[in-house]
Amino acid sequence: MLAMSTPSGEHSSTIYLDHAASTAVRLEVLEAMLPYFAGEFANPSAHHAHGRHAHDALADARATVATVLGALPEEIVFTSGGTESINAAIKGVAFAQMEAGVGRHVITTEVEHHAVLHSAQYLERFGFEVELLPVDGDGRVTPEQVAAALRPDTVLVSVGYANNEVGTVQPLKAIAAAVRAAASAIGRRIPLHTDAVQVANSHALDVDTLGVDLLSLSGHKFGGPKGTGILYLRRDVPFLEQLSGGGQERQRRSGTENVPGVVGIATALRLAQGERAAFTARTSVLRDRLLDGVRAACPAARLNGHPTERLPHNLHLCFDGIEGESLVEALDRAGIECSAGAACTSATWEPSHVLLAMGVPLELAIGSLRMTLWPSLTVPQIDYVAQQIPRVVERVRAGAAAAL
Repeated sequence: MLAMSTPSGEHSSTIYLDHAASTAVRLEVLEAMLPYFAGEFANPSAHHAHGRHAHDALADARATVATVLGALPEEIVFTSGGTESINAAIKGVAFAQMEAGVGRHVITTEVEHHAVLHSAQYLERFGFEVELLPVDGDGRVTPEQVAAALRPDTVLVSVGYANNEVGTVQPLKAIAAAVRAAASAIGRRIPLHTDAVQVANSHALDVDTLGVDLLSLSGHKFGGPKGTGILYLRRDVPFLEQLSGGGQERQRRSGTENVPGVVGIATALRLAQGERAAFTARTSVLRDRLLDGVRAACPAARLNGHPTERLPHNLHLCFDGIEGESLVEALDRAGIECSAGAACTSATWEPSHVLLAMGVPLELAIGSLRMTLWPSLTVPQIDYVAQQIPRVVERVRAGAAAAL
């Protein structure tokens, strides 16, 4: 675990509030991975004893993930991360159905992760029509909206389980049911994909209960190693592989498998899903305490995302008269690490497309702050952050005003 700072203000380390961006690898996960870096290092495709050992580890990890997701082992594809899992799902299904002459219409929402939106934009280069559904002020889309957008030439629907920035959880089960009903009226299945990268710590992932055909996960969001991902691909969904080569992963994702990473992500997923209730109970209490503390001194702070249907560890706020990037830098100097929106876009900071799609005014959207918590945080640490944020906000505001 990362060392945490004390509430005294004397920082030998930091308070890390950026767990939506990345989490520490759990010790149990690291221990499970270690044998496959050296002693059991062989290629799992090799036809000798060491190769069989690696192959068996791969098979065990696949079975573990399948059990957690309520899927078949052959429906699990291991990838290099959430971005690849999302790209493969969207492009693989769309191109397969284009080849079959089904159509070129893809549906998603305005608030998806850039991996979804940029994959959809990529398809437009090949003649696909991408329909972006609007969301309400909380960042939600309705099942009726999704169903109404379906057409005879629709080849894929992609709706994220929970938003990576504001934490809003979509009514995914109801959306899936609406898609199935509308697709039945059209006369064929229309696959539904969900980006579930942010939810493994807090929400169940049984694919049949959810009603999804494809689901994407990223290991480093729930205590697994970076560079690992999972794609659930329902076995009868049309799919065209995006990486060609040796035919690994049942011809769906070529490349020598990352056995240590696969063992790690499977272990992390099993542990995270087994601790969902405790994670939710602890982080939601800490989150609400932090929100109350900030609002006591900054009553105008705007909470973004759905007030109740949201990730338990996500707190996303906007402050007027301030830039989020400056706020994050000032908090970092105070020993508090968080983000000004999605971590994947922090190198090229700009107003959040999610907030703008939700109707947040531009002058507020540029002053956003995302804090994502972890159960190991303490009440004194949360109280310290709640005390520091209003002070830092005022200092940054004063500095911006003086620069005018």
